[in-house]
Amino acid sequence: MKEIKAYIKKHKLDEVSHALRKIEGLTGMSIIESCGFGVGWSGANRGEQIDCRPGVKVEIICQDDLVDEVIATIEKAARTGLKGDGKIYVGDIAQAVRISTGERGEGAV
Repeated sequence: MKEIKAYIKKHKLDEVSHALRKIEGLTGMSIIESCGFGVGWSGANRGEQIDCRPGVKVEIICQDDLVDEVIATIEKAARTGLKGDGKIYVGDIAQAVRISTGERGEGAV
C-alpha cells in the first residue's frame, strides 16, 4: 500500500477531486486545508519573512498498482503551468485497520 500526499492550489481542488473519482479501485481521499511556502518563493532562501500561500492537501491511501495512475491524474488536473502548482509525495504504508470491523491490511483500505 502507498500513501500519496498532494499539495495543490485551492482553485484546482474540484478538478482534481472529480478526476480522482473516475479511477476504478480508488476507495477514497482526505482533503485538508493547508498553508505553506516553498524554497522557490522570493525571500525563502534569505531568511526573510514569507507569507504562507493557501492551498489544500489531498491524502490518498491506495494499492501499489494504482500509484502511477493516481499521480498522473493529480498532475494533469492540478497543473496550471505556473509557479506554485504544488508537489506530490509518495510513501509506504505498513498497516491499515478498518476501525468498524477490525479488518487489517489491504482489505481495510
